[in-house]
Amino acid sequence: MSDDVQPPPLTVVRPGEGRLADLGDGVGVAFKLWGHDTGGSISVVEHPFEVGAYVSAHLHTREDEYSIVLEGEIGFRSGDREAVLGPGGYITKPRGEMHAMWNAGPTPARMIEIISPAGFEGFFRDIADLAEAGTTDPAAFVAVAATYGLEFGEPDWQADVIQRYGLTTPEW
Repeated sequence: MSDDVQPPPLTVVRPGEGRLADLGDGVGVAFKLWGHDTGGSISVVEHPFEVGAYVSAHLHTREDEYSIVLEGEIGFRSGDREAVLGPGGYITKPRGEMHAMWNAGPTPARMIEIISPAGFEGFFRDIADLAEAGTTDPAAFVAVAATYGLEFGEPDWQADVIQRYGLTTPEW
């Protein structure tokens, strides 16, 4: 490595460490690696999903996501592809493609989300801050999403996924 390029600092996150927050509607976030920990290349969060939790169809305009299921069963729909993965399953969710995630099983589930490039972890922080402050105005959540290039949609397949899995739809 050249003298003018410095590696990111060594970051150690032990099991159970990192801010844990409720994003609402049965989905949480545990912050593990922030962009400043990785020189901006990636960020890493964990998402616990309660039974019946659903993350509405959306797309990212700035980053790609890579998910690894740790516990339970998580369903993914990205474009016209759908999969349900158990522990050890991996999936890519490319920017610009409408996708959704849900707990597809009878027990709580959990996954790791790798975000590239980093930055979108700030969305989860800002949403958690709104939720912790008691904000219930959907417009506030949509405004935060817009600042991170997150767009929501209602693809033809969304109602079918919600019905087939008996999911709870987010309130915003």
